[in-house]
Amino acid sequence: MIQPLAHYGCHFLLPLLVAVLCFKSNWKKAYLIMLAGLLIDLDHLLATPVFDPNRCSIGFHPLHSSFAILFYIFLCVPKTSRLVGLGLVIHIVADMVDCSFM
Repeated sequence: MIQPLAHYGCHFLLPLLVAVLCFKSNWKKAYLIMLAGLLIDLDHLLATPVFDPNRCSIGFHPLHSSFAILFYIFLCVPKTSRLVGLGLVIHIVADMVDCSFM
């Protein structure tokens, strides 16, 4: 019960916290952009089965690979891509939390 709560809490509450604390004047826009980081889960459609509750996403799916994660971190540096990068990094953190329960 705690695993899905921690996983989805990180997916939805952590970007909200970052948006409210770091992007006060535009927090709604920042939150929505960071939530778009959930789209990297589309790579789950390439796996068989698509959903496996005992599979860690990190290192298994292409958009959850070490190379992709490094790219997401670099996206956080330029101001123009910072929100996208933060959303992707927060998504990876949420998936790491999920993997820590396995």
